[in-house]
Amino acid sequence: MSAYRDGDKTVVLLPSRLSKAEEERWVATILERLAERERRRRPSDAALLTRAQELSRRYLDGTAQPVSVRWVDNQRTRWGSCTPDDGTIRLSTRLRGMPPWVVDYVLVHELAHLLVPGHNARFWELVANYPKAERARGYLEGVAAAAHLPLTEDHMAEDHSDDGRVPQGGIAREAAG
Repeated sequence: MSAYRDGDKTVVLLPSRLSKAEEERWVATILERLAERERRRRPSDAALLTRAQELSRRYLDGTAQPVSVRWVDNQRTRWGSCTPDDGTIRLSTRLRGMPPWVVDYVLVHELAHLLVPGHNARFWELVANYPKAERARGYLEGVAAAAHLPLTEDHMAEDHSDDGRVPQGGIAREAAG
């Protein structure tokens, strides 16, 4: 018995030998377990803010202080965004369900923007404090590639160094689709 999400649908696989009552009982049980697992992997906005504060303390000496951190579903080409003027951070709902260390990387990236709005050397130094930065970046690039999105060098990071290479610790982005 297993279940998985296919877009907005949930597919539940059950042995054919089950009675109708057993099927209904197992479907309810499996859907409940799946929902609980998703709740654990999809923190609330309040939990995101708490996590961002902890990441700032751990990797940025507590200097980045977000006012709010929330999920948004209108980001099609970015994993996250930040408005340094008002201290707000937004994460794409496409990150929900990804490993926590990937979400943490995007949070650290956006927290660094509270301190350095652009993508200069100081910014990338701050991002590099997160020990899984390169691993998370690769993961996000893999997600974009697995979705068969047309990737160009311009869509692999939010900024490029002067020589056209993706800067170390850059954040992967998907092409608009």
